[in-house]
Amino acid sequence: MIRKHAAVLLVTLLAGCASPPANDAAGGYDIVISRGKLVDGTGSAWFYGDIAVRADRIARITPAGLLDSAPALKRIDARGLVVIPGIIDIQGQSILPFTVGDGRALSKVTQGVTTEILGEGSTPAPANEQIKTAASIIPKQPLGAVIDSFAGEHGFNAWLETMQRHGISVNVGSFLGAETIRVYAKGAAQGTPSAAELDTMRTITRNAMRDGAFGVASALIYPPGRYAGTEELVEVAKAMSPLGGIYITHMRSEADAYLEAIDEAMRIGKEGGVPVEIFHLKAGGVRNWPKGSQAIAKIDSARAAGQDVAADMYPYVAGGTGLAACAPPWSAEGNKLLDNINNAATKSKMVAEMRSDRTAWENLCGLATPNGIMLVGFEKPELKKYEGKRLAEVARAEAKDWATTALDLVLAENAGVGMIVFMMSEDNVRLQMRQPWIKFGSDADAWDPDSAKGALTHPRAYGTYPRILGYYVREQKVIPLEDAVRKMTSAVANRLGMRERGTLRQGAYADITIFDENTIIDKATFAEPHQLSVGVKHVIVNGEQVLEDGRHTGAKPGRVVRGPGWTGWAQQ
Repeated sequence: MIRKHAAVLLVTLLAGCASPPANDAAGGYDIVISRGKLVDGTGSAWFYGDIAVRADRIARITPAGLLDSAPALKRIDARGLVVIPGIIDIQGQSILPFTVGDGRALSKVTQGVTTEILGEGSTPAPANEQIKTAASIIPKQPLGAVIDSFAGEHGFNAWLETMQRHGISVNVGSFLGAETIRVYAKGAAQGTPSAAELDTMRTITRNAMRDGAFGVASALIYPPGRYAGTEELVEVAKAMSPLGGIYITHMRSEADAYLEAIDEAMRIGKEGGVPVEIFHLKAGGVRNWPKGSQAIAKIDSARAAGQDVAADMYPYVAGGTGLAACAPPWSAEGNKLLDNINNAATKSKMVAEMRSDRTAWENLCGLATPNGIMLVGFEKPELKKYEGKRLAEVARAEAKDWATTALDLVLAENAGVGMIVFMMSEDNVRLQMRQPWIKFGSDADAWDPDSAKGALTHPRAYGTYPRILGYYVREQKVIPLEDAVRKMTSAVANRLGMRERGTLRQGAYADITIFDENTIIDKATFAEPHQLSVGVKHVIVNGEQVLEDGRHTGAKPGRVVRGPGWTGWAQQ
């Protein structure tokens, strides 16, 4: 673990907020939560207790019943309920909902999420002309009205502050997207960056770290982010190392080159001098399922040798991404994917490569097979009939081979159509869950079922954490309640250096989730994903209640959370 300089630590603590409130039992409280089953997030055994909240902090924690007569503006009777720290989603995708959407994060809040961390692969900041024209970063230009304000030396900070001003119900922070770094300096071209381009990459990395990024996040199966070489990523890691950055990655392979991709991630961390976190650890494709235990052994071995490497996961056997990910990476160079599909000769070459048994790139459609690809997110009325259908079925209906069908759909939907990819093993999901270094993340953005307009998405957007707590903890007993809570709260907070969130303790921020352990469960399915989970009763963010008796209050008290490199130059 990179040690933070004492001055940086001091700035980080000052940046959080005012000093914690005094433990003043005689004073009145804003909220008292009484007689709940407290799981403090550290992994320690639960106990019955009371919690008092004053302003945005936890003011007092006592044995159950001691705050029965304490004066309070609001009281929550937590008898029969579990009280935990607010859940921290280490892999959120809610850039659009938080920047230009309604900000309520309904599908997340109803899971008990109080903080979401963004940035896998790409971020809309810092922005320049190349970022603004990159369809992979700004899909369909929904951020066009505000992205100009994300330019300049402190564009990353401008984006963070825009989300807070916009109004959000949960806290938000972000990594800097590695794709953003590359496109900002080099555009969507393949090739090794020049010395000048590499200097630009280092500069914007350092600037974003000083703006509060938690580190750099790569997504190395998607072009143009895939075009980054190992040495390039090492240099980026070196730039953030003195500022406490973490290298977090959707690796170059989660299938045929899975173990080699872990080696690459660890090399970047070791040579760059930074900790390594692996997004959504998984072994994709039946032929690669035996690598699940081998990957765990590889990580254990590296940790035993002293390298700081860990991972997170979601509790499903299917992933989700854009259907365009099934096209060869070279075909997207220069933002020319749609042009290449339109060219008969190039399209023929793409189809042949996609149908090959082995490719040098992560061929998700080939690994899952067309029967394992569920199509989602159509917007064209004439294509809505294919919503939720398997690629193989659609190919038969279109009387085409599956690869041609996939490319035609990508073209018709302007690269906007998505897919659910069934390619993981339930046994590996359970095995990974038990690892002490694992954390949980949704890899999903926030949704409101009332405005989903029939679009399909991955059920993890609605059900990740209740599925863990209800199915894997209560029903299947894969891991104990205390360990599950630790992996979705303090383990994430500790990884990101957020020392004042992630646990129930006096002086910490009052991010608190209260749920019924007997009823909590996910309702979202792959066929019908827009269903809110049940069982989460109350959610408090920075001392303000955003979920009451299972219903959103409309409150938006969310704040920006920042990494340890933040210099504090921005207004505090």
